[in-house]
Amino acid sequence: MPPGRAGSLESLRRLNRLRVIRALRDEGQISRADIARRTGLSRSTVSSLVADLQADGLVVERPEPGSAYGAQGGRPPILLSFDASAGAAVGVDFGHSHLRVAVSDLASTILAERTRPLDTDHDATEGLEMAAELVVETLADAGVERELVIGAGMGLPGPVDQGEGTVGSSAILPGWIGMTAAAELRKRLDIPVMVDNDANLGALAEAAFGAGRDAGDLVYLKVSSGIGAGLILNGRLYRGSAGLAGELGHVLVDPDGVVCRCGNRGCLETVAATSALVDRLRSTHGEDLTVARMLEAAREGDAACRAAIEDAGRALGRVVATLLNVLNPELLIVGGELAGAGDLLLDGIRESVARAALPETSRAAQIVAGVLGERAQVLGALALVVSEADRSLPTKLALAG
Repeated sequence: MPPGRAGSLESLRRLNRLRVIRALRDEGQISRADIARRTGLSRSTVSSLVADLQADGLVVERPEPGSAYGAQGGRPPILLSFDASAGAAVGVDFGHSHLRVAVSDLASTILAERTRPLDTDHDATEGLEMAAELVVETLADAGVERELVIGAGMGLPGPVDQGEGTVGSSAILPGWIGMTAAAELRKRLDIPVMVDNDANLGALAEAAFGAGRDAGDLVYLKVSSGIGAGLILNGRLYRGSAGLAGELGHVLVDPDGVVCRCGNRGCLETVAATSALVDRLRSTHGEDLTVARMLEAAREGDAACRAAIEDAGRALGRVVATLLNVLNPELLIVGGELAGAGDLLLDGIRESVARAALPETSRAAQIVAGVLGERAQVLGALALVVSEADRSLPTKLALAG
C-alpha cells in the first residue's frame, strides 16, 4: 500500500478510536451495538476498535446488571466501560506568545493545566526547556507519576513534517524553523512525543469533542497571529504529502500588499491575522492595543475595531469560498483568537462565501464558531496521544505498579 494511503487509513482509525472512546466516556457503560448507533460506525469497525482498546487494557466488559441467559441459552447482553484511569496523557500547546500544558486521563478529561507567557522571539531550546519544566509542574499538580504517562502531544503554529517531526519554514515562531521538535522534547521528558500543526490539532479536537462531533467532512479555520486550516475529510485528518495542507494564511489576496513573513507579498495573513489588525489599529488606538482589547472595544461598539474585524472576515471568506468549492465540506469551524469576535467575524465570512462560492457548496457548509475556545489545541494534543495508546500500555502500567 502506498505510504500516503496507509497514513490516511491510520488517521481515520485514530479519529474513529476517539469517537468510540467518547461514547464510552459519555455513557459510562454501553454495548457495542449502541456505540455503533451513536458514532455511525459499522458494527465490524466498532468491534475491531473495541478489541484494540481491550488489548490495551483500556476497556473492560461485564454482563448487563440483572440480565439472564435467554431462553435458548444465549449470552446475556455485554456492556463495555472505559478505564480512563489506566494511564495519563500530556498536551503541550505552543502559541505565538503563550505555552499551555495539560495533563489528562485517557478519556481526555483534564486533571491539571498550567499556562505561561512566551516571548514571541524565543528560540526553540528555550521553549522546550520551559515546556519540560511546566510538564513536571503540571504532573505534580495532577498527582500523576511520570511512569503512568503514555505520551505527550505537542502543537506548534506552523507546518510539521510527520516523518521527522521537523518544523517548516513558514512557522510563526521563527526560532523553531528546522527543529526536530518531537525528538528534542522526548529527550527532556523521556516519554513518547508526537507533534503536529496547531490547526490540525484544533480540527482533531473539534471533531472528537466539539462542534464537529457528527461531521465527516469539516474545515477548522484557526485565525490568530497566523492563519491555518485543519482538514477532516471523509473522517480522516488530511495533512498533504509534505504536511503543508491547510496553509491558508499564505494564499495571495493582494498582489500589491505588504510583504508577509514568508517572503511573499499580500498573503491573507497580512490582512486578516490578529497581529495585522492590531498593528493597523495602533495608529488610532495606541501602541498598547492588544487583541483582547480590540475585541472588547468591538463588542462595546468601537467603529474602527468593528470595521477591521468585519473586513478580516470578508477577506477570510473569499479564500475559504475557494476551499469550499474544492472540498465541499459540511462544516466550517472558526477558532483561534479572532473567533472571540463571534458573529461580527462570522458574518463577514458568510457574506463573502455567499458571493464567491457555488450556491450549492455555500448552502451545504454550515459556518460556526468552535466551542473549545483557547483550549482546542491542547485538547487536540491530548486526543492525539490517546488515539495512539498502544499495546505496550499494560506492560508499562504493570512495571509502574
